[in-house]
Order: sequence, then structure tokens, then C-alpha cells
Amino acid sequence: MADFHVAGMMLRYSTFVPQLYNLCKSLGFQPGKIMPSRAFCSDENQGYPIILITKHFGVFPFNHGQVGGIVATDRHAPHAEHGHDMVIIHASHVGYDPERGAFGDYRRLQSEDQHLTASCGKIEAVLRWYQDEYAFACDNILLERHDGQYLVTIDNQLLRENRDEGLFLNLERMVAPAVGQEFRPVRCLSTAKSLNAAPELRRSMEQAGWEEGQREPIARRLLPEYFRFKRDIQGDLEGRSHLEQNLFQPMAWIVTSTHPLLTAAQVNTQVEFDRTFRTIVREHGYQGKRVMYISGLHIDISPQPDQRFPLTKFVPWAAFVQQPDGSHYTLEQVELFAQLRAQPSENPDEIDLEESIHQMELARQVHIEAP
Repeated sequence: MADFHVAGMMLRYSTFVPQLYNLCKSLGFQPGKIMPSRAFCSDENQGYPIILITKHFGVFPFNHGQVGGIVATDRHAPHAEHGHDMVIIHASHVGYDPERGAFGDYRRLQSEDQHLTASCGKIEAVLRWYQDEYAFACDNILLERHDGQYLVTIDNQLLRENRDEGLFLNLERMVAPAVGQEFRPVRCLSTAKSLNAAPELRRSMEQAGWEEGQREPIARRLLPEYFRFKRDIQGDLEGRSHLEQNLFQPMAWIVTSTHPLLTAAQVNTQVEFDRTFRTIVREHGYQGKRVMYISGLHIDISPQPDQRFPLTKFVPWAAFVQQPDGSHYTLEQVELFAQLRAQPSENPDEIDLEESIHQMELARQVHIEAP
């Protein structure tokens, strides 16, 4: 996650799409023969990027997306049949409320009171259980200075290792082992046990000036290094639990993040790019074709009352490029961003959507003979 930069890497969508189109042209993609596809969440705030893709590529994009920003790789073959050169744009998304400077919320203009809701809602739903487990641990692990000792008092439930699922502590990082490397309580309370704090945790308490008798919940001092999660997730690839599987391994870092939904969207983007590009390489339908697969993050800025669409920004992560002779390469974030920025933001091939719709309205009616 540390290599996925957001600051300094954002492109306004109205600039990004023509720059992507021009980058494809510079790589040999043929205007009028490019079949774009989008792999976005089904959220309505993903509609504006789709409109811009249609405008600049001249065709409504194929749909590779599932809820939460999962790529439906079983759609590669039909996508390959719909064009000469292929482009797939994948993005997880996160809302942004500019009034509060907060990631993870988006204003729904079509709701009765135009309220803010979680965005992406699918990601928020996946995180909820883990955030509840983390909140319980933050409240029920206490740091204490008692009789000159620096103690960690832990709720008995969090010490039970025979649980099927939940938040499990990495006690070797939090508690000083006794003789024989066993964790022995200093005190046994009715619902918890007190143990000597590990040297690292003790130093942090000393530096904070912990006083005799002071006792507080560990709260946000419960760092991701101190715990892990255990949960039985059904292994349904590209199904209901796919997003949760993508996020599970780094979940401790996600729930402790300042902006959990932003961090989760970044993780999902990374995992899906790594997974999907391997399926593109193996897809027979893409062999002998030019292919651009680009993955990134959509930041959906809540619209103001006089705006109909979000001011979407795109943060590129990586791109995979394949030529008809089978040669291919990957562009990492910094290089990809530089190549996009080097392209002009004007597209001479863009279509006038209003005029195109008007032409269809004026077209001679076709009578269909029903059987």
C-alpha cells in the first residue's frame, strides 16, 4: 500500500479520458476500432466516467464490472469479439465530501434530504464487522500503571484462542513473556487479566508520562502490528465474498487507517490489477490484439446543489499493454502517470453526444416485422 500514492497523482476525469485515448493512439490503437470496457462498481456516481468514455472513444463501453470494483474476468472472451483493439478501464471508488474533507462519504442528490451515505457502500458493508471487532478491542484492552508496573489488562474474550473467528492479539508484541516464554498474568480479574507490558509498549507509556494509578483504554494505540483477524470466508471467486477475500490479509491496516474506505479501495485496486492482468495474458480471445488494461482509483467528489454529476478524479495505479505480436509490458504508477500527463487533453476524434442523439431522433423509422 505504501507504493500507491494518491497525493500528486490525481487526474480530473475530463482530462484523463482524452489523455488515455491519445496514449492508446500513440501505441498503435486504431481510431474507430477501439472497443473500451469499464470495470466499475454499479453505483450511480460511476455514470459520469462512463459518459466521458463514450464521448472520447465514440462507443458505449462494454461492462466488465461487478459491485465493489471487482473485474468479471469471464467476460474477456465476449469483449474480445466486439472490437479490433481492446481497452479495459478498472477502478475501485471512494466518495469524498469537500465540506468536511472526509473520504468515504458521498452526497446523494436524488434522496429526499440529499444526505451523505457511505461510498463505496459494498466496501463499507464488508468492513463493518471488522471495524466492530476492532472497536471492541480498543475499548476492552486497558493500559495501566499499578504499583510501579506498566500493565496491559485484556478482556478474557480476546485471550481465548479457541474462537472460530474474531480479532486475535499478537501477544508477543504487547506482553512481556515470563520465565519459560509463557504469558503469565500479574492479576486475574473477574472478566480480564493483567499482564506486564512488552518493552515497546512500556516505552510508549513512559514517554507519554504515564502516572501511578492511571488507567485508560488502549483505543487507537492498538496498532495493526498488535492484532490479526480470523474469519471463515467462503471461497467464491468473483462472487459475493470476493471483495472480502481481497481485503482480508491487510485488514488490520485498513481498520486502523485514518480513512478506511480509501485504504480499502486502494487495496482492492492493487489486488484486482494483479489478478486480472494474468487472466488477460491467458485469454485466447485477446491473442493477436492490441490490449490496454489500466487500473486505478475513482475519487467521487460529492456534487454541489447546482451540479448534476460528481467531479470525479482518477488516480492511476498500473497499466498492462499488449501488442498484436504478443509482446507486453507493465507500466507502474509513476511511469503511467507521466505518460498520461504527456498526452494532449484535446481529442480531435471525440463525438458530440447531443448531436449523435439528435441524429437518431431524426433517423427514418425502421419497421420490425415480429414473428
